[in-house]
Amino acid sequence: MSDSRYWNLLLHMHSGVSEIDDRSFFLSNDGKTNASSELNATIDALINEVVFDDNSTACKFPARKAWLKNELGIIDFPKVECKKYNTILKRLNPKSVTLVFPSAHINSPASMFGHTFLRINSAYNSKLLSYAVNYAADANPDEENAMLFAIKGLFGGYFGKYSLLPYYDKLKEYRDSEQRDIWEYDLDLSEEETLRMMEHIWELNETHSYYYFFTENCSYNMLWFLEVARPTLYLREYFNYQVIPLETAHAANLENIIKDKFFRPSKRTTLLKYEELIDKEHIDKPKQLVGSLLDVEEITNSSTIDKQQKRFILEASIELLEYRFSKSKIEKEEYLNLFHKLSKHRAALGVGEKLDIKTPPNPIDSHRAIRATIGAGSRDGESIGFLGIRPAYHDLEDSNYGFLRGTQIEFINLELSYSKSDLEVEDATILSIVSLAQRSEFFDSLSWRTKFGWDRNSLDSSTNFIGTVGLGLSWGNSFGYTYIMADPLFYLDGEFSPAIGGSFGLVFDKYSNMSTNIEATRRWYDNGREQNLFEASQSFRVSQNIQLKFKYNYKERDLLEAKKSENSFRAYLNYYF
Repeated sequence: MSDSRYWNLLLHMHSGVSEIDDRSFFLSNDGKTNASSELNATIDALINEVVFDDNSTACKFPARKAWLKNELGIIDFPKVECKKYNTILKRLNPKSVTLVFPSAHINSPASMFGHTFLRINSAYNSKLLSYAVNYAADANPDEENAMLFAIKGLFGGYFGKYSLLPYYDKLKEYRDSEQRDIWEYDLDLSEEETLRMMEHIWELNETHSYYYFFTENCSYNMLWFLEVARPTLYLREYFNYQVIPLETAHAANLENIIKDKFFRPSKRTTLLKYEELIDKEHIDKPKQLVGSLLDVEEITNSSTIDKQQKRFILEASIELLEYRFSKSKIEKEEYLNLFHKLSKHRAALGVGEKLDIKTPPNPIDSHRAIRATIGAGSRDGESIGFLGIRPAYHDLEDSNYGFLRGTQIEFINLELSYSKSDLEVEDATILSIVSLAQRSEFFDSLSWRTKFGWDRNSLDSSTNFIGTVGLGLSWGNSFGYTYIMADPLFYLDGEFSPAIGGSFGLVFDKYSNMSTNIEATRRWYDNGREQNLFEASQSFRVSQNIQLKFKYNYKERDLLEAKKSENSFRAYLNYYF
């Protein structure tokens, strides 16, 4: 019995070792590494209960008891009274399960992969009254040094905790405070499977394990619950070296357990829609109302403002007020007074047009995380070929279908070039993150980017290590966006070579099956030398996981004895899996 897949699922056993690191989860001293010992200890504890309330073994481990009762046919376990478990079970009234995917947060490196958690749906009609099952690092990335947070997250420096909390709390956190659109994927789990999952969730609630950013993370731990609910699922087998939140949604889709999809726009998405609807001469009024620079009666009593425009202005003001309060930019008393005033005047204007926010492309229809590349072209007249592999995840030249616009996050991108004369490393990026947050009437975000790795963009033509962190600004519309960046950088080419670069870029991405990326850069090195770089690419999304890309690069070289330029033309075929 201890070799049973289901028993090992209940223990979160992988290769003979449980991934749960909380001692309270085990009844046997060696339960973490011995499934048989833990099974015997569980049977013994259930049969020989010494307490009969919430602290009993049966109340702590309802999933184990239910499975053993079925497997062993035991019907006379000691009677216990599980008040806490029965109360929460009655409150939840679990009927079905939804996989929830809050998309990337444009200005948070810790959140640019997105996140997944589960929602336990009850018999109530309101989804807001459901409960969320979450697993997260017991740390606040906004209050810790970003580099330290990343390092500790990579190497298990934090405990991850399971929690069960109201769904509306998670919505406030992700949709309202963090500006993240939310996708809900209803799963086809039965009521019986949902109850089985709920029993196991209770066993793990408030327990902890070491949190690893790439592997044993939020999304990976949700897969255990789904497999416990339906043991014929093998979702974890889709992953070997990294578990990216969106990839877990892809896995659920490939297993055909998603039966319906829903989209919840964030505060950011909602406010950007109001920017489209409010006339240009009135677009500053929501900010003035929230900043108490304008009285609401000046809007409602105005004879020059259309009634529907008044509705839009006040609705946008309420959304902006709630957003600023969630970011702690407004004191609670001021927020409550202004919210009441704005809401009262908006209600007096009656029912207006319903806000029609277009559903964006679904993330599960986007390209997969791993990219393999093959290409050919010429460099200064010489034929050249290219081979590349990238384990994760997305760059600006990939199709942004289903991804957050203006974001890039790459790990361990490797591209090789080969010709008659040489085999070279074109690019060996360790980490590259880009966040081009378009500024608007309601949002004045900065853009930034960073890269650490090797490339061939330095003054000489060899492959050198680069490190850079830059800041800038971006603006956009429905056709595309533009950006300007200042990038302090350094190269290691036998010596330390610092420089500062200024870049101007354009991205045209109106059409979902194609995009154009252009960037011009000028660099000033500390030794007085200067360099111009230019690149342009045209990409076509052939299918969900196939892309065709054409690219031109111009690079100035300064080889001491002569200054020269390098031109290359390339055609790539990218396959994502």
